[in-house]
Amino acid sequence: MIDNNQLLRFTTAGSVDDGKSTLIGRLLYDSKSIFEDQLAAIENTSKKRGHEGVDLALFTDGLRDEREQGITIDVAYRYFTTPKRKFIIADTPGHIQYTRNMVTGASTANAAIILVDARHGVIEQTKRHSFIASLLQIPHVIVCVNKMDLVDYSEEAFNRVINQFEEFSSKLLVRDIRFIPISALEGDNVVNRSEHMNWYQGAPLLHTLETLHISSDINKVDARFPVQTVLRPQNDSHRDYRGYAGRLESGVLRVGDEITVMPSGFTSKIKSIDTFDGTLEEAFAPMSVSITLEDDIDISRGDMIVRTKNKPEVVQDIEVMLCWLHNNSAKPRAKYTIRHTSNEQKAMIKDVVYKIDINTLERNTNDTELNMNDICKVTLRTTKPLMVDSYRENRTTGSIILIDDATNETVAAGMVV
Repeated sequence: MIDNNQLLRFTTAGSVDDGKSTLIGRLLYDSKSIFEDQLAAIENTSKKRGHEGVDLALFTDGLRDEREQGITIDVAYRYFTTPKRKFIIADTPGHIQYTRNMVTGASTANAAIILVDARHGVIEQTKRHSFIASLLQIPHVIVCVNKMDLVDYSEEAFNRVINQFEEFSSKLLVRDIRFIPISALEGDNVVNRSEHMNWYQGAPLLHTLETLHISSDINKVDARFPVQTVLRPQNDSHRDYRGYAGRLESGVLRVGDEITVMPSGFTSKIKSIDTFDGTLEEAFAPMSVSITLEDDIDISRGDMIVRTKNKPEVVQDIEVMLCWLHNNSAKPRAKYTIRHTSNEQKAMIKDVVYKIDINTLERNTNDTELNMNDICKVTLRTTKPLMVDSYRENRTTGSIILIDDATNETVAAGMVV
């Protein structure tokens, strides 16, 4: 059963002119998720440009340059709701030079919609986006074979794309791949079932998104509670209260559970789990709660509360897949601030193991300079230990960002190998 309040985040990716923005515009338009004044403004712009109908791509291309060139440059976030679910869409760019924007938009997504032009099939950019989706461990990939109206709604053309994609995706780590033949421009199989493709027995795109099972995407086994702050109210009703507040990133914690505080290693038991609305017997990810313990332990922001019999790795040398986000290249052995959950330390790039050629997906061990949009495997050395899981096991405790101390800008995002 689908929870009506459940939020699904999905990202769209595809080559330039594959119709990503048109697809999102069609989703919003046909699901009646656009305000009347927005619709009037877009209709007006479409008329000025000499379009016969509404240019659906204008609903998402928010930057002036995007509208002028008809392309997506930045990550555009759109929100809409149906009676079954809430959605956040990250419309990410198709150009090679905006790889970093796709990494940003896809990092929190439950699903990725990858558009393929039915006429051109699987091209380099399709492989690139599929690889990034795999690297970011997006659990569900929906391959939308678009522009079916331009190939006369041919089942043969659709099957050809499936065969091409499956041959390539066998090397990727994606658990759930689905294929839908669509025409974003004409609205076939986007919100409503197509009358032109009776041979397709599956559900339209919106129904697929509404019924996608995402509850199991959260790691329910490894309890990880990074402490964000210590609560000391100092009022009459809570004179000796000391609660450790934060968000449970994965797993389940219950009153009475034996826990260990990392990195100190001190153990205790959970005395209470408190929320604004009252106390709970158990908390599960991704709930924000305050935990009190039976023993007085020195705990501060950046520490992590875990089950005693299930601990993360405590490491100072971390191997990560890093995406360089900044215009300036990485400085050799320069110090950066590393942010991991609620923990901040200093770190440096100790070694570049290999760089991935984003076009061929081959590993290059000779080129070790990190420039914008580069994806590479590196070893980081931190000043103090971090409590990490592999990104494949836990997308929150397995991810880091690097910040330039001089400018306070985020320069890289990484996934723990």
